[in-house]
Amino acid sequence: MAPSKTRLTTKRVRRAAWGAGILLSLLAGAASGMSLQQAYAAALKNDPVFRMNFYENEAGKENRIIGRSALLPNISGNYGYTRNKTDLTQMLGNREVLTHPDFTGRSGVIQLRQPLFNWDAYARYRQGVAQAGESAARFEFNKDEVALRVAGAYMDVLYADDQLKLARAQRDAFMEQMKVNARLFEKGEGTKTDMLETQARLDLAEAQVLEGQDAVIAARNTFEGVVGMPVDKLEPLSADFRVDAVPPASFEEWSKIALENNPDLQAARLAVEVAQQEVNRARAGHAPRLDLVASYSKNDSESLTTRGQETVNRAIGVQLNVPIYSGGQVSASARQAVAGRERAKADYDRRASLVMVELRKAHSVVLSSVSRVDALVKAVSSGTLLKTATEQSIKGGVRINLDLLNAEQQLAASQRDLAQARYGYLLGLLRLRAAAGTLTDEDVYKVARYFE
Repeated sequence: MAPSKTRLTTKRVRRAAWGAGILLSLLAGAASGMSLQQAYAAALKNDPVFRMNFYENEAGKENRIIGRSALLPNISGNYGYTRNKTDLTQMLGNREVLTHPDFTGRSGVIQLRQPLFNWDAYARYRQGVAQAGESAARFEFNKDEVALRVAGAYMDVLYADDQLKLARAQRDAFMEQMKVNARLFEKGEGTKTDMLETQARLDLAEAQVLEGQDAVIAARNTFEGVVGMPVDKLEPLSADFRVDAVPPASFEEWSKIALENNPDLQAARLAVEVAQQEVNRARAGHAPRLDLVASYSKNDSESLTTRGQETVNRAIGVQLNVPIYSGGQVSASARQAVAGRERAKADYDRRASLVMVELRKAHSVVLSSVSRVDALVKAVSSGTLLKTATEQSIKGGVRINLDLLNAEQQLAASQRDLAQARYGYLLGLLRLRAAAGTLTDEDVYKVARYFE
C-alpha cells in the first residue's frame, strides 16, 4: 500500500460522484443491512455537525468576492427632490422688499471611484482569497472527520455485537458444563468443587452478557446519532477477511505527504496568510490612497441662487488622500495584528505536531496489524484445539474441570482480541490516509468491501 498525492479539488469531484451513487443505493440496501458506504452517505446527508460545516464553507467562499470588491470600481448614485418656500428680503433703492419665492429643486449625481493605489484594498483582496482557501481546507478536513467518525461508530457496533455473542457463547458453554458436572456428581464421578467452580464462571458470564447488551445499545445509539436514522442491522465483517500483506510505505514518505496535503495543516497555513494580510491592512493606515474619480451631475434649481437654472456637470480626475496622524491607532493596530500572526504560526506548529503523532500512531497500527492479526488467528485456532483436547482429557481422567474453564476463558479472550485487531487495522488504514490528507471516498469504499 503506497501513499498517493490527491488535490482537494479532485477529492471533492470524486466524493460528489461517489456520494450521489451511494445515496441512490441507500434505500436498496436497507433490507439486507446497512453497509459502511451507505452509512457514510447517510451521515453526509443527516449529520448536523457536517451540515453546519457545509454552510460555514458556503459562507467562507464569499470571502474571495468580498476581498476582490475593494479593487473594483465603486459606482454610486444620488438623487434629490426638494420643495422650497423662502422668505427673501431685498433692498430696492432705499427700501426693503420682502418676497416669498416658492420653487422645486432637483439634483442628481452619478459617481465612479476606481482605486489606483490602495494598499489596504490589495491586502483585503489577498486576505479574502486566503480566507476562502482556509474555509475549503477546513471543510475537507471536516469531511474526513465524518468518514472516520462513521467508520469508528460502525465498527464499534460490530465489535459490541461480537463481544455480546462471545459472552453468550461462553455463558451457554458454562451452562452445558454445569449439566455435565451435575450428572457426574450424581454418578459419584464429579466433585462439589467442580460444580462451584463452574457456577462461579457462569455467574460471571451472566454479568458479562448484561454488560455486553448495554454496550450494544450504547454503541448503536451513538451510530444512529451519526447517520441520523434508526438502523436495524449492519453488514458484519466478512468471514474470509484477510489483512493486506503489502506493508505501507515508510513513515518518512507519509510525513512528507502529510505536511503538504493534510487539510488541517493547509487551513492552518492559510490562517497564517490571513493574519499576515491583516498586518498589511493595519500598516496600510500610514499609506496614501489614490483614486480615479468621475462624476456626472444634473441640477435644476438646486438652491435659491440657482433658481430657474439647469446645469449639467461632467468631471473626471484623481483624488489623493494622505493620512498624517490618527492618535496612534494605526501603530497599535499593526502591533496587534503582528501578535495575531505569530499566534497563527504557533497554532500551525501545534497542529503539525498533532498530525505527526496521529500519523505515526496510524502507521504503526497498520504496520503491526499484519503480524498481529495472523498471530491472533493462530491463537484462536490453537485455543479451539486446546478446548477440544481438554474435554477429551477430562473424560480420560487426565485433566480436571478447572482446566476446561481456563481453556474456554483463553479462547474467548483470543476471539475478542482478534475482532478488536481486525477493526483496529481497518480504522488504521482510514486514519493513516486522513492524517496524510489523501483520504478519498474510494478509500472508504475499499474498507467497506471487507464487510459482507
